[in-house]
Amino acid sequence: QAYNCLIHFYNCLIHFYKRIQSRIINRTKHLTSTCHVGIDISNHRKPVLKQFRSVIELIVYNNYPASEQSSLVNKMRETDLIGSIDQGTSSSRFIIFEAQTGHVVAEHQIEVEQLFPHESWVEQKPLALLKSVEDCIEAVCSKLKDDGVCLERIKGIGITNQRETTIVWDKLTGEPLNNALVWCDARNGVEVQKLHSQYGQNYLREKCGLPIATYFSATKLVWLMENVPQVKEAAEQDRLLFGTVDTWLVWNLTGGVKGGHHLTDVTNASRTMLMNINSLDWDNTLIEFFHLSSSILPKIQPSSSDYGSLQSGSLAGKTILGVVGDQQAALLGQGCVRKGEAKNTYGTGCFMLYNTGQDIVHSTHGLLTTVAYQQEGHPATYALEGSVAVAGLALRWLRDNMGMIKDFEEAFELADQVDKTDGVYFVPAFSGLFAPHWRSDARGTLCGLTGHSTKQHVCRAVLEAVCFQVCEISEAMKADSGCEPKQFLVDGGMTRSDILLQLQANLLGADVARPAMKEITALGAAVAAGVAAGVWQLGTKMDNITIFRPQIDEKERARKMKRWRMAVERSLGWDLEAMSTAD
Repeated sequence: QAYNCLIHFYNCLIHFYKRIQSRIINRTKHLTSTCHVGIDISNHRKPVLKQFRSVIELIVYNNYPASEQSSLVNKMRETDLIGSIDQGTSSSRFIIFEAQTGHVVAEHQIEVEQLFPHESWVEQKPLALLKSVEDCIEAVCSKLKDDGVCLERIKGIGITNQRETTIVWDKLTGEPLNNALVWCDARNGVEVQKLHSQYGQNYLREKCGLPIATYFSATKLVWLMENVPQVKEAAEQDRLLFGTVDTWLVWNLTGGVKGGHHLTDVTNASRTMLMNINSLDWDNTLIEFFHLSSSILPKIQPSSSDYGSLQSGSLAGKTILGVVGDQQAALLGQGCVRKGEAKNTYGTGCFMLYNTGQDIVHSTHGLLTTVAYQQEGHPATYALEGSVAVAGLALRWLRDNMGMIKDFEEAFELADQVDKTDGVYFVPAFSGLFAPHWRSDARGTLCGLTGHSTKQHVCRAVLEAVCFQVCEISEAMKADSGCEPKQFLVDGGMTRSDILLQLQANLLGADVARPAMKEITALGAAVAAGVAAGVWQLGTKMDNITIFRPQIDEKERARKMKRWRMAVERSLGWDLEAMSTAD
């Protein structure tokens, strides 16, 4: 424990030096006076950091027996590192974390393109996703080399990814057979409605934990098989492979057509509607229901296990030791590994997960039953999940489609310029409504407009829409679990906005807690890999928390929720078949 404190102290000094050089100089003077070590503060960064380390080594030598001094100092000089690939809907990034401490050593991020070729269609280019990941890896490795960090210290790689996004490719050529259908793509709405009419929305819940919906991979895969001739032809010729983004990355990074590993983990497989939530294996009944073949499916593994080694690039030979879907990764990153713990992530969409331990809880209030995590050799942990399709995506819509803002920060600033929306409500049902409604016939609705309404009111209504949807998820979570949290742990890109989190605390009537660590999802993938590598322990909680407390009363909260539900009613009942053919 004392050793870990010293390491933490050392890392804090490095962090301070990189961020605020003047503060480091002051700290250096303090260490010089208290530890009686002469430190030349005029040197450049690397020599100064080397002298910081010398100070810590002096403390070790002064406080540990001679027999322990050498091993402790050597261990400190070679702190284990874990690499984390975070491939999301909006961007790809690669981050190097120090094992167990979670300190970020180096990172690189690249925004990825989304394509909207038709109403309710959302696509991405699989090869572009792969290249963005490879470019991020190389950029980070270059930074590490420049900083004198040995790549041998990297003990494993973790992958976290946008879930449900469906990719099909030719296993002989490695070429994608279509653009990826992104998780929020709803082109399969007509087919899903027909299944609802024939079987009911919850026909498959007992087996897979999910309602029949446009959201999940199986219905997207069926659409590809029925509408893209080259996909059907590849299936008939036994050339077709299917995977979510994790599988696509693992297959390519471990060799591709030259022996790439066709694998997925239990968290991603649990989002396809093809995995049995009880056995954690592909279910023949589910596969036959969708008229698919098991030959195209990847092998399912525990989240923390060996997925093979990278075959090229600067990290060739490094092993992928963890794969976990992005929202489950955020649960790990927040340290919510015990039954009853929960988190909420505000990214492209918004997702609340409640850890149910080893208990499989089937929701009766519109939530999803999903796998939270599995370590090799251990039983799986499950969760209840509430999924909101549009959160940060609404801000992207304001920027890219409407031209109302130049960046997300401007939306936050505009929203803060008014005290209320003055009756404006926005339902961001761009591809239907997810939990707890599961209405593919919903479409985006902006209502309550008057001659007084401004873009400030609209921006505030967009932020409130995210918060209203979270409130609906929270109410369903309470009903299913019988638990009412007093505090909500949050993460994701949108949480940098204080006004968003204050609005959320107001509408929830509960405290909202934001950790200083921004890269929670990537951290979760690092944890999964670090556990398999034996250099990380589960359950580490975040520190340096900012708390947002409710500032409105219950009466005002109830009034606003009533108006929100009225807006939701106005977004329902669009004729999807007519829209897909006439409009």
